[in-house]
Amino acid sequence: MAAYTLPEGFTEFDMFTFGTALLVGGLLGFFLNAISIVSFLTVKEMRNPSNFFVFNLAVADLCLNINGLTAAYASYLRYWPFGQDGCGYHGFQGMIAVLASISFMAAIAWDRYHQYCTIWTSKISCLYPVGQNGIIWILSIFWAAVPLMGWGVYDFEPMRTCCTLDYTRGDRDYVTYMLTLVLLYLMFPAITMLSCYDAIYKHFKKIHHHRFNTNMPLRVMLMCWGPYVLMCIYACFENVKVVSPKLRMVLPVVAKTNPIFNALLYSFGNEFYRGGVWHFLTGQKIVDPLIKKSK
Repeated sequence: MAAYTLPEGFTEFDMFTFGTALLVGGLLGFFLNAISIVSFLTVKEMRNPSNFFVFNLAVADLCLNINGLTAAYASYLRYWPFGQDGCGYHGFQGMIAVLASISFMAAIAWDRYHQYCTIWTSKISCLYPVGQNGIIWILSIFWAAVPLMGWGVYDFEPMRTCCTLDYTRGDRDYVTYMLTLVLLYLMFPAITMLSCYDAIYKHFKKIHHHRFNTNMPLRVMLMCWGPYVLMCIYACFENVKVVSPKLRMVLPVVAKTNPIFNALLYSFGNEFYRGGVWHFLTGQKIVDPLIKKSK
């Protein structure tokens, strides 16, 4: 067995606890998102432009689950076995998944607005969402690759068994890169979701039929990612090392639970997607509900 030294501020029990949290969250999210993905691929009736957004969200979240499971494996080993280069690739892969996941949440909100409130989605070509999804993936890969080119750096989390953008440096490169990400991948998606779901809520109130809780998607995203992003913003202006290493590990672990909630909200809780999942699991078909548009 390889020799290892426990990271500062962590005990054997801490390593086991965090590893178990990452393992349970990763496996549960992987299982739920895998069902969502396989359902879309096997049930032909599910393959429409709106469900394609949900499918891509599940793919992004599955990638984040794999990132968390890798960290869980290293946590049980008590050390990172893949070297410094492996750390960079781990951070890169995780960043792609995070940026894509948040982008697809905003895209789904935009698509749902048109589903419920306009007649636009009934007229669009299936090629349009393919192009939009492709752009989201390309931009996510680009912005995740930027630290590999020197604008920011991927390095170890406090427990040294997983890797992310190094927020402990607090230099100009980190500050400018992080604030850019906050603007593009938190504020803009959050504003998009807020405006779209507010319009949907008004439509539901008008027809006296609330098909789903329009507050939940944005609340869940902010609940999972908000505390971690706040810590990263704090690191832009103050020395984040004064924050307990354990707290700095709790926040990304909480953030990595987002794929679980996304699967429950967007796949199993989506009236146009869950029928296909049920069909895949049981073989029983469910007729898609009709939408009453605003006049």
